[in-house]
Amino acid sequence: MSMLTPPGMGGQYKITGDKYPRMRPARRRGRLAFAGVACATVLGVLGWGTLQLIDVFTGGDEASAAGTAAGCRVTPARASASPAAVAVPKPAQITVNVLNATTRKGLAQQTADELKKRGFRIGDVSNAPAQFDKKVDGSGVLLGPAAALKGALPVLGTQLPAAERRTDAARKGATVDLIIGNGFKGLAKPADADAALAGLATPRPTPAAEKKGC
Repeated sequence: MSMLTPPGMGGQYKITGDKYPRMRPARRRGRLAFAGVACATVLGVLGWGTLQLIDVFTGGDEASAAGTAAGCRVTPARASASPAAVAVPKPAQITVNVLNATTRKGLAQQTADELKKRGFRIGDVSNAPAQFDKKVDGSGVLLGPAAALKGALPVLGTQLPAAERRTDAARKGATVDLIIGNGFKGLAKPADADAALAGLATPRPTPAAEKKGC
């Protein structure tokens, strides 16, 4: 009986040949697969943690956070297309009546002279009618026909921004009134008025956010 014959088999079964049985542990493919999955999981967790740290130190995207809280997907705000230049009348095309509704004498003439220096055409310079006389608490009232609401009144308003704007549907012609009130402290500075006038002709585009998934 050979030394390699298992005990109890006697001589009936013998191991022959010049190769021995391969005596090694079971295949390790299962362990390798498990190790690969574990590595991928660890890398994924590390990547997620890195992104969270970046959001913490950079402040994140507030718009995205707000959209997520509301159940919406918000794309970054972008400026809308630049609006076309608006055709507004020039000061030389506007005739202004300067009316004094205060008790300060000479205020209408002084204001009219300043407006003339700034290119406006001057009409009547006098005291305000009874419906406005001593009844205007603010800096003034700009009054004109309905057609002046988007033309002459905004242009005149660049000279006195705090003035109230009113229209009279029954009024004829294109002349507008500047009625000086008790709160009047003077016209806007020429540089500020020029900047406001330039802004009327070329409005700035406004940014707008786009929401999706709401």
